[in-house]
Amino acid sequence: MADNYLILKPGFGAMEGPTAGSPGLAEKPVPAAASPSLSSLGAVFILLKSALGAGLLNFPWAFHKAGGVTPAFLVELVSLVFLISGLVILGYAASVSGQMTYQGVVGELCGPALGKLCEACFIVNLLMISVAFLRVIGDQLEKLCGFLLPSAPPAPQPWCVDQRLTLTLLSALVILPLSVPREIGFQKYTSILGTLAACYLALVIVVQYYTGPQGLAREPRPAQSPSSWTSVFSVFPTICFGFQCHEAGVSIYCSMTHRSLSHWALVSVLSLLACCLVYSLTGVYGFLTFGAEVSADILMSYPGDDVVIIVARALFGVSIVTVYPIVLFLGRSVMQDFWRRSWCLACGPGALVEPSGPWVRVPLTVLWVAVTLAMALLLPDLSEIVGIIGGISSFFIFIFPGLCLICAVNVQPVAARVRCCLEAWGVVSVLVGTFIFGQSTVAAALELL
Repeated sequence: MADNYLILKPGFGAMEGPTAGSPGLAEKPVPAAASPSLSSLGAVFILLKSALGAGLLNFPWAFHKAGGVTPAFLVELVSLVFLISGLVILGYAASVSGQMTYQGVVGELCGPALGKLCEACFIVNLLMISVAFLRVIGDQLEKLCGFLLPSAPPAPQPWCVDQRLTLTLLSALVILPLSVPREIGFQKYTSILGTLAACYLALVIVVQYYTGPQGLAREPRPAQSPSSWTSVFSVFPTICFGFQCHEAGVSIYCSMTHRSLSHWALVSVLSLLACCLVYSLTGVYGFLTFGAEVSADILMSYPGDDVVIIVARALFGVSIVTVYPIVLFLGRSVMQDFWRRSWCLACGPGALVEPSGPWVRVPLTVLWVAVTLAMALLLPDLSEIVGIIGGISSFFIFIFPGLCLICAVNVQPVAARVRCCLEAWGVVSVLVGTFIFGQSTVAAALELL
């Protein structure tokens, strides 16, 4: 089963493998690497793992902000079309460009300027995802410590369970050692944990709606309607944050043994439909349970002494602790590539210090963990972080795939009518992504202010 899990190697993003031939696509040769060994089922599970994560906790709150189940669900279904098309476009663009990473595809097809913009967005996006992960871990630690060391409401919590201390210790003693190694192939043993935690949480939220403890919603809640037409779009940042697996899409595609565009489209549809089912169940039943009182982190809405919820907290916490090194690894690989290019330009290739060596890798890792920890402790709420991530993620889900499609159809010979249709879809994708980026960024800025 080793071929069904994510194995990361330095310098090539999430996964790597040579590009195989696909009917009807003129491909460029790619650098030599290990033979692609990822099965179709493995690709589905890895996309599921990439998408199912901390974004799940924010969906009930997004349903509330959108004005109820119906408007939020309609926005989710419309977004699903663009989410699936984005993954398919990235597979097509990878075949045309011969590149094996997201930023490599953008740089090859759209030019070095957009390639550098993609790298910058990549780092910022991964940095904010790391902040969101630490924020979720800190919230769950706070609830777990409150359960293990209960205190009467007037009395303050003991200093030893303060979130600033517990999260700092966890980051220094557990997350940092897991993130320092040059290769993190051990993730193939933990990659299924995040998917199991997400499915367990969705099941718990559905069951708790019907059989939850006293104090949860028992009376029917009045139907809500959007406060304004703009409130419907507030669900976009959560959708972009929750469904984002596009950054790893190129690398996953390049690692598949059966690599045709139709096969990749089927993998994309199956994985995102499964994600949509889990996210929708969580969003609908979480919102119906708590209504307007739902927290930005759904687990924070539940009582701290419920054993079923405690298990969910522990599962989610452990899964995020194991996923954080993957996110850090991807961000570090981009910074190492930048280091390599800058050093070669300044001193020549002969004086290059290996960017994956400990003298570069360890300081970058420590800096990443320290910056994300400081931001996680300073930002007050998960919703603000999700808004920022949602805006940046629109580049990877909508804007860059649209630009790659427009450039790819001019590189790859296609019929004139087909080229016009694909270019039109690329323009629509760029315009929608630009709107989501503007709306999400402005909303997040207003929330912070």
